[in-house]
Amino acid sequence: MVNDDGTTRAQPHGTAQAERPGAATGKAKGRPRGRPRSFDRETALEKALLAFWEHGYEATSVSDLTRVMDIGAPSLYAAFGDKRSLFEEVVQVYGARYGSFTDRALAEEPTARTAVERMLREAATVYTEPGHPHGCLVVHAAANCSTPEVEQSLRDRRNADIAAFESRIRADVAAGALPPGTDAAALARHTGAMIQGMSQQARDGASREELEAVAEIAMSIWPRTGTHTG
Repeated sequence: MVNDDGTTRAQPHGTAQAERPGAATGKAKGRPRGRPRSFDRETALEKALLAFWEHGYEATSVSDLTRVMDIGAPSLYAAFGDKRSLFEEVVQVYGARYGSFTDRALAEEPTARTAVERMLREAATVYTEPGHPHGCLVVHAAANCSTPEVEQSLRDRRNADIAAFESRIRADVAAGALPPGTDAAALARHTGAMIQGMSQQARDGASREELEAVAEIAMSIWPRTGTHTG
């Protein structure tokens, strides 16, 4: 400010500072709000997998997922899409991490019989081991599912396994490893029923040893070359 005689008048203490933005409140400019929270995607996905595996698709809500994944709903939608998209990714991860024993047995064993025997034995282990929910996610997640697309997707996966069993059994019949009269479709269905039943038994508390005993009985009915199949 200037006096009448042209000299500069001293400003009251603090006036210039008060004219700066934010000075009236005395608050410094803070970080912008709404900043997305960072998180480890793979860790969050594993937590979602365990939630779906434990409770099934329908009973696991978005709020349940955000709580166990320790992220907000906007972060969930941004990273994974909606609940159904997240579940589809979970099923893919489950198949690779926990459910691959079926494909490995079919690929590595020389006959359908040895493949199924190995598959049932490994199912008894995987379905009851500590550190994750018991049973099979693909079987359990379909229970009480009222979302048609999810229900159909899970059904398709189970049926694809049965088709793979049947294809392998038919190949053994053609190669003479199983009798010509073997009902490949029924035997494949029986294998699928055993896998699905063992999953439920594991959730009901059956031990690995108990399921291994069930698997041994299941294999005892398999036809052998040169035997009458009825």
